[in-house]
Amino acid sequence: MSSPSDPPSESAEPELSTTIQGPAHAAPDSPQRNRPRWEDLPVPDDTANLREGPDLNEACLGLLPLIGVWRGTGEVVYPTIDGPYHYGQQLVFAHDGRPFVSYEARAWLLDEDGKVIRQAARETGFWRPQPDGTLEVLIAHATGVLEIFYGKARTLTSWEIETDAVARTATAKEVTGSHRLYGLVEGGDLAYVDERAMMGQPMQPHLSALLHRIAG
Repeated sequence: MSSPSDPPSESAEPELSTTIQGPAHAAPDSPQRNRPRWEDLPVPDDTANLREGPDLNEACLGLLPLIGVWRGTGEVVYPTIDGPYHYGQQLVFAHDGRPFVSYEARAWLLDEDGKVIRQAARETGFWRPQPDGTLEVLIAHATGVLEIFYGKARTLTSWEIETDAVARTATAKEVTGSHRLYGLVEGGDLAYVDERAMMGQPMQPHLSALLHRIAG
């Protein structure tokens, strides 16, 4: 795995809220912003703003607090890297009215002054809520790794997922498992932690980040 896709060694689980908080730290214009969209697409395009586009599918109501564009910073650590390293990241949770949520993440490494060093990890996938309350989550990494997660909501504003299967290309680094926790924290920010087993190491903290809403 390349950097920016993993949580910090001393990362504690975020103190997740149990009720939906107001977006105290959101960008002031976030209600008017959205992900880039193709207005001339002949079918509904994805929207990361619930004020625009198709209605959120009833099956996805449990993921409603995630819908939006989130941006912030985090830390990556692991025994096989020299870190810790700091990174910036943007997450996009969007929908097109069907019973799944699209997911996209991209990261960039930062120096000690917060300046961008270079682009880093990218992920894309889908969160698929099921009638029994479980979540099926598929995430593909630009590094050649594909993960299938299963999980569920812990509260109205927190979600926990863990890999059931991991596939990788012949050129990808060894990854055998991942465990993630996402949740809204006080002020309406989105925090997550990622534990990962890879490169012969047991499951342990790899990434953590705190992201602010910038659209939606």
